[in-house]
Amino acid sequence: RAGALVRWLPVRRPRGRRTASSSPSAPAGGADLSAHLWARYQDMRRLVHDLLPPEVCSLLNPAAIYANNEISLRDVEVYGFDYDYTLAQYADALHPEIFSAARDILIEHYKYPEGIRKYDYNPSFAIRGLHYDIQKSLLMKIDAFHYVQLGTAYRGLQPVPDEEVIELYGGTQHIPLYQMSGFYGKGPSIKQFMDIFSLPEMALLSCVVDYFLGHSLEFDQAHLYKDVTDAIRDVHVKGLMYQWIEQDMEKYILRGDETFAVLSRLVAHGKQLFLITNSPFSFVDKGMRHMVGPDWRQLFDVVIVQADKPSFFTDRRKPFRKLDEKGSLQWDRITRLEKGKIYRQGNLFDFLRLTEWRGPRVLYFGDHLYSDLADLMLRHGWRTGAIIPELEREIRIINTEQYMHSLTWQQALTGLLERMQTYQDAESRQVLAAWMKERQELRCITKALFNAQFGSIFRTFHNPTYFSRRLVRFSDLYMASLSCLLNYRVDFTFYPRRTPLQHEAPLWMDQLCTGCMKTPFLGDMAHIR
Repeated sequence: RAGALVRWLPVRRPRGRRTASSSPSAPAGGADLSAHLWARYQDMRRLVHDLLPPEVCSLLNPAAIYANNEISLRDVEVYGFDYDYTLAQYADALHPEIFSAARDILIEHYKYPEGIRKYDYNPSFAIRGLHYDIQKSLLMKIDAFHYVQLGTAYRGLQPVPDEEVIELYGGTQHIPLYQMSGFYGKGPSIKQFMDIFSLPEMALLSCVVDYFLGHSLEFDQAHLYKDVTDAIRDVHVKGLMYQWIEQDMEKYILRGDETFAVLSRLVAHGKQLFLITNSPFSFVDKGMRHMVGPDWRQLFDVVIVQADKPSFFTDRRKPFRKLDEKGSLQWDRITRLEKGKIYRQGNLFDFLRLTEWRGPRVLYFGDHLYSDLADLMLRHGWRTGAIIPELEREIRIINTEQYMHSLTWQQALTGLLERMQTYQDAESRQVLAAWMKERQELRCITKALFNAQFGSIFRTFHNPTYFSRRLVRFSDLYMASLSCLLNYRVDFTFYPRRTPLQHEAPLWMDQLCTGCMKTPFLGDMAHIR
């Protein structure tokens, strides 16, 4: 049963290489071998059933904080925050507004066909972290090893057959590094969509491509991509999104009282706070007044708006400018950053010089792995926390009995395939092919639990996604929302789980959970070294 002690007993190394047919438990061959394999299959089914008592589900807490790196909050003296999707969590109702406004801009200002207006936003189409090949009009999910996950490539709203995907990339699923992305997720021809605002962008891009392909209209892929991204940008630059949120903050801003509780608690324990955001002061001011109150600036030691991240972290040339109470720029030279004042632009190097906040005593939270966190961790040694709102939903799915049983049987079946592949007669190969087919069906079912088109944002079938790889690389901590901090003491130490490397975990999950010598058929693998 789950949690049983593993007994590591020595297995005698055989003198010569043993074939499957020479295994002591192997029958003579033919139909007997086929029956032998199916008997082992049934034994494994019973074993997996015993591994999953009812209480095994709901083990993960959606409100927990998860650590990629050991970090003690006792050592953190300064807390920094992004604004959008960090201090201010937005409702999903914002995405259809962005989609529709950008769609109308394409039609009215870029003169795209009126027929595009028939498309509405589909919230269940795309997930964060996908890549888009501009020249191929291909939206796809890529794993940590740069391989396209087959079955997750879409042109427009239609899936692209696996064979065509492999052909498009020269007979392989692999995308070379130089094509994938630069440091900020923008390669020469492939872009990664990393922030939550990109969900309506991916949906609109797919709808426009779908319309052009469906009506046999010739188009330049690069022009179409740029027009869609420019239309989405216009929604932000023209302030449309800010207007919608300001007009109905109760509808669009979530967990404002929890944000207030987090900030107040940190200040009460003597922590210093700062805010660095790309949003304009008037928008941030109204949102913070809604969540925290009119005196919100007294909680922060430094407030910087329109910072122009990520160049804020790398470009030394832009000076800080002070804003007055009405948000107008002042012309005086900045020699110190004062509490209660508002600053615009600037750069991290002047920020470090003026505040002397350096290294691991600073913890900064943001939702964008590239624009918010990457430079701070890799170049400046700050500790970083990633806000991943999707985490809450994914954990709730992982906690379901359907997911747990599906995943456990997949793992057991995969281990069985590995151990039984030594049987290579015709009858046995048919059995193994049936198992492979069942394994693939299980993988597709599990993927669809998260998203029918692309699955989980954290995993391909078995590998971490490219998004997950960046999450682990650029964040010490990650959580669904800032409010998760309320569940921990301000001196709490987070310890990452020691996940075994492949050579540290020679047995499959079913073997580890039951004790390796109690698991049927371990002897069949004894000859493999």
